[in-house]
Amino acid sequence: MTVSRIGTGDQRTDAVLKLTGAARYTCDIRLPGMLHAKVLRSPHAHARLVSVNAAKARSLPGVHAVLTRDELGGLDPHYGFFIKDQPVVAQDLVRYAGDVVAAVAADDEAVALHALELIEVVYEPLPAVPDIEAALAPEAPELFEEAPRGVLPPYGTGASASLRPRKNVCYEFRYETGPDSVWADCDHVFEDTFTFSRMNHFHLEPFVTVADVRGEEIEIWTSTQNPFPLRKELSRVLRTPESRIHVHVPFVGGGFGAKHNCKTEPVAILLSRAAGRPVRYCLTTEEGFLTLSQHAAVLKLRTGVMADGSFVARESEVLLDAGAYSDGSPLVAEKAGYRMPGPYRWQHIRSSSSCVMTTTTPAGPFRGFGATQATWASESQVDMIAERLGLDPYELRVKNLKGLGEPFVPGESGIDSDLVEGLDAVVDSLGYRDRERTPNRGMGLAIGFKDGGGVNKPAQARVKITATGSVFVSAGTVEIGQGASTALCQVAAEVLGVPLDRVRYAPIDTDVTPYDQGTNASSGMTVMGSAVLRAAEEARGKVLAFAAGELGCEPGELTLADWTVRRGQDPSVALPGLVAGVFGGTGYEFHGEGFFKAPLSHDAPLESPCLFWEVGWAGAEVEVDPETGKVTVLQLVASGDVGRAVNKLLCRGQDEGAALMGLAQALFEEMRYEDGVLLNGEALDYRVPMAEDLPARFVSITQEQGHGPGPFGAKGAGEGAMVPVAAAVANAVHDATGARVTTLPLTPERVFDALRARRSR
Repeated sequence: MTVSRIGTGDQRTDAVLKLTGAARYTCDIRLPGMLHAKVLRSPHAHARLVSVNAAKARSLPGVHAVLTRDELGGLDPHYGFFIKDQPVVAQDLVRYAGDVVAAVAADDEAVALHALELIEVVYEPLPAVPDIEAALAPEAPELFEEAPRGVLPPYGTGASASLRPRKNVCYEFRYETGPDSVWADCDHVFEDTFTFSRMNHFHLEPFVTVADVRGEEIEIWTSTQNPFPLRKELSRVLRTPESRIHVHVPFVGGGFGAKHNCKTEPVAILLSRAAGRPVRYCLTTEEGFLTLSQHAAVLKLRTGVMADGSFVARESEVLLDAGAYSDGSPLVAEKAGYRMPGPYRWQHIRSSSSCVMTTTTPAGPFRGFGATQATWASESQVDMIAERLGLDPYELRVKNLKGLGEPFVPGESGIDSDLVEGLDAVVDSLGYRDRERTPNRGMGLAIGFKDGGGVNKPAQARVKITATGSVFVSAGTVEIGQGASTALCQVAAEVLGVPLDRVRYAPIDTDVTPYDQGTNASSGMTVMGSAVLRAAEEARGKVLAFAAGELGCEPGELTLADWTVRRGQDPSVALPGLVAGVFGGTGYEFHGEGFFKAPLSHDAPLESPCLFWEVGWAGAEVEVDPETGKVTVLQLVASGDVGRAVNKLLCRGQDEGAALMGLAQALFEEMRYEDGVLLNGEALDYRVPMAEDLPARFVSITQEQGHGPGPFGAKGAGEGAMVPVAAAVANAVHDATGARVTTLPLTPERVFDALRARRSR
């Protein structure tokens, strides 16, 4: 093999296409005769759908199809992850302001919008349940009077779950380990409650699908992160064999977890089927706010410790605002509850995490899902405990952190990062140990911790090599801007000893691309990377076996580099000539197949031991204006352990992007509701980070501790650096002022109120 190039390069295989504007996204797809879809949305947060009359819309010139509840016959028209509760269009009830009531396909968007105005809908308003407190109140209306169809995944030791355990709770996850009796031994027990804000995913490319239904064949181009599970769900909803559903995924312009399962696809397909023409259904930015969000949450912690700071027991209750439909909420609940202990030693853990249904935008997976909520509460309380015990927050963490190789919980895999080493890297860069105490300036630390790689997640890959040495990698991992296509090509290039510019990532097409469960859980480099590695190794083995047969030696005597083979010190032999000598001018292609999936184990609480632990460390220095409560972040240091970086530039980009999303969560991002109606659901009103919000000093540290299970020792990256940032900033605000804010974001008003409350004590 040639000298390793893993980790040394900084090129992206998609850079030229994206920088020149030549990259093709779903938004760019145009088909002959294509129509445009628009949907009518409910103005009410909760109402009974008395009647829907679309006759006038159907007769409008330029309108080719209308979809209402009357056109859902013969379908299984509800979708979701574990719970099938979200209708393609509303049937009996609307459950949030923005719920889809009807859809129109017309010659252009202007005609479609005009047609929507002609649809006559009679609503019977019902009481709204705009937040967790209202939804759990005894007098709250039941949002689903009849239980939607749902399933529970298998769980292992200590973990369990239930569907609809109480009113307006669609799912509850529970985990417990260790004796409850240790509470009696604790010197102190602290109880604290934290509130986590709801964010919008704010991906630049909107939700969009182009559907072309011809007879029994359904072909779609769509912006999705999981084309194969999407195909399966569409097959069930449409009652159509998967073999008739053909999913293309061009470049995806960001997702951050939002683009899973059905979003725009069912409406586009049904309108295309009705019209007999292709249909493009593309949401506006404002409609994106009404489609999916991150989970707001209330988190209650009860933590028992010894006087010297040794952690003993932690119990937690997480209440997630799931919105009107379940989407991926059960998955988020599972992760939030499981991750509440953080990376610390405990003798007893008891966690519960519930999905509470409200009349707001449905919530689903969001970067670091579950871990962002859990870490906000856990790492804030660690600092609060340190203050109460008179200990340094850094020393308290180091005292209780789990060691390298130590199991997270019984039956689970061992920690694969040196947590103290990682924390020290941030501490040293921040200057935490040598800081000078200055009024209204302070520093804070936090550690984000999540299981990575997905649970029981399979991936298949195929690598083929042409007679002239060009390589094609075929895999279902979606390129959503994170650089997965580049990194996976680098894995194949390294195994086959060819330059990266000879390797191409094949377009994703569910008819021919090998299966993948989805682009999530930072699994691209560990799960799919391992499958690509094995596929490349198998292809390499076939090449060497072929060449050995022609050269009269054993495959193990040959090395492969730059599409030549060499036996010992003999001159290199070019493979194109060998191939042509056997197969003639028509040539030949060598193929390798690869598969990877972590093993199952009932001893593991989630039924499959964690493949790798994604850890993020963050440190912040802030200055707080005591007159206004404004927080200025002077320094932000974020770090993640990637095991070994296949592409350092991509790893750095992922960590820095994640850290800035965490900073936005800390300081200003929040979807604000009033009586169940979203107040800031548009780009001009919803505050996201701008260039001027960058801290004066922003440092990302890509750690390569080398303990990863992926190719060449790699671990997944992309979420970990977001997870601890909000807590680090809040801890720094407390260090600066003595005021503790337990609700995100840390707006000037909230910080000022905390300052005033502290002064009044």
